[in-house]
Amino acid sequence: MLRALILTSLILFAFFLVAERGLLSLTLESDKSNISTIILTLYGLLSLHWLYLALQLSAAQKALDETQPYFENAQSLTIMEGSVCINDKVIERSMFSDYLKDLIKKSENTSGNTIDHGILLEALGERLMAKYAFGHYASDMLLKLGLLGTIIGFIMMLKPVGELTDFDPNVLQQLLGQMSGGMAVALFTTISGLVTSTLLALQYQLIDAGAIRFIDRVAVSVDVMVLPLLTAEDQPT
Repeated sequence: MLRALILTSLILFAFFLVAERGLLSLTLESDKSNISTIILTLYGLLSLHWLYLALQLSAAQKALDETQPYFENAQSLTIMEGSVCINDKVIERSMFSDYLKDLIKKSENTSGNTIDHGILLEALGERLMAKYAFGHYASDMLLKLGLLGTIIGFIMMLKPVGELTDFDPNVLQQLLGQMSGGMAVALFTTISGLVTSTLLALQYQLIDAGAIRFIDRVAVSVDVMVLPLLTAEDQPT
């Protein structure tokens, strides 16, 4: 979450500098198609969604950190009334506790001293990545909206040429004004799409890296602390 907040602060500062120099208002005013406005609005909403996902992942990592000390003197790992308990200590519900619950249920239905949690770990990774898949699609969508604005801008720029019937200087001056307006739409929408798409891709790359670190820590914690405990419980006394 700290990395997400630092990146958000840098992005907000960059947008502040752009707005301070008047480039942001110039972009919005020059784009007669309003596609730049749509792109920036979508980027703002998607960034809020990204922050929410980062907060969820940060909470899951915090819950994992708080749970690990309980395993130092753990003698039992059970499920009581739908909650995971370590030595009768109820663990707060989180991604890790849900994973432990599935692992305990699997150990109860598994014969022998070996418990393979590879499938459960893979399922956890797929659930996390499925949450973030939309962000990568949205990044590509912003880029395509920018390209759509480019096409619309060129259409707006070339349309007056087809309607030209007179080479009067006044008509040509008006034609150049209309063509420059279409060119502005093409350029500003392209810039908006490229910048927001790149930033959103960077943001979701950050959260993907965090998810990979979380899954890795879950795998290590389970192998080192949980599986020996479950195996010891299964052995006859």
